[in-house]
Amino acid sequence: MGHWWERNIIEPGKLPLLLALTAFVLTFLITRVITRLIRAGKGPFRNISGSGGVHIHHVVPGVVLTVAGGFGSVAGDGDGFGALISAVLFGMGVGLVLDEFALILHLDDVYWSEEGRKSVEVVVLTAALVGLMLVGFLPFGVNDLDDEEVQGRGAVMLSMGTNFLIALIALAKGKARTAIFGVVIPFIAVVGAVRLARPTSAWARRFYRRRPRARARSWKRAYRHDRRWAGPSRRLQDWIGGTPDAVPELQPATRPSLPGGPPSPTGPTGPTGPSDRAERR
Repeated sequence: MGHWWERNIIEPGKLPLLLALTAFVLTFLITRVITRLIRAGKGPFRNISGSGGVHIHHVVPGVVLTVAGGFGSVAGDGDGFGALISAVLFGMGVGLVLDEFALILHLDDVYWSEEGRKSVEVVVLTAALVGLMLVGFLPFGVNDLDDEEVQGRGAVMLSMGTNFLIALIALAKGKARTAIFGVVIPFIAVVGAVRLARPTSAWARRFYRRRPRARARSWKRAYRHDRRWAGPSRRLQDWIGGTPDAVPELQPATRPSLPGGPPSPTGPTGPTGPSDRAERR
C-alpha cells in the first residue's frame, strides 16, 4: 500500500487533489446535515442574516473560499504546506457553491424544491469526475515506468475514455443518473446507451423523428420505468438531499367585479332581482 501511495499519489503530485476532493465531499455532507437540522429546528444551528434581515446563503462563503484557495494554489509552487491548505480551502469552497448550484442556475431560493435536486446531481457528477482523475493510472508524473507498466496504464486510460464516451451517449438519451454512475462504474453506462432513449431526450428528437414505432415504444417504456422506479428514486434523493417542500395548491381564480359595469345577471339587481321587478311593474 505504501508503494502504491508513493507511486500514484505522492510522486505524480496528486496529494492536493486528494485533499481537495476529500474536503469537497465532507463539506457537502456536513452542509446538508446542518441545513436539514436548521430546517427541522434542531440543534444549535440557525440561518445567518445580514443587515436588514437579508438571508446569507452558504454560497457566499463558498465563493470566498474558492477564490482564496484558487489564487493560493496559483500563487504557490504546488508543493509544501501552503499548497495543501489552498487545496483544502478550494475543496471546501466548491462544496458550498455546488450545494447551491440550483440557486445559481434559477437565481431563486429553490434549495428545498424539486429544482433544488439539481445541486445533488451536480455534486455527485463532480465528485465522480474528480475521483476518476485521482485514481486514474495516468502514465504522467510517474518515474521509472517500464514498457509493460506504460502499456497497462495506457490500456486503463483507453478503457476510461471509452467508458466516458458511452456515458455521454447515455446522457444524450436522457438517462442522466445512468450516465453519472456509468462514469464511475464500468458497463452501467452501456445499459443506458444501448436501450431506447427517453422520449424527451435530444437523442429521441434527432433520431426518432421519422420513426413513429420507436417513439411509441420509447413513451411506453419510459412510462413503465417511471412507474416502477419513481418511488425508490425519490426516497433515495430525499435521503441524500432532503424532502422538498410541498407545492401549495393554487386556489381557483375568481372573476373580479368591475366598478360601474353592468349588473350581474344573478345578483339582487339583475333581471330577477327586486329592483328589476319593480321597474317592470
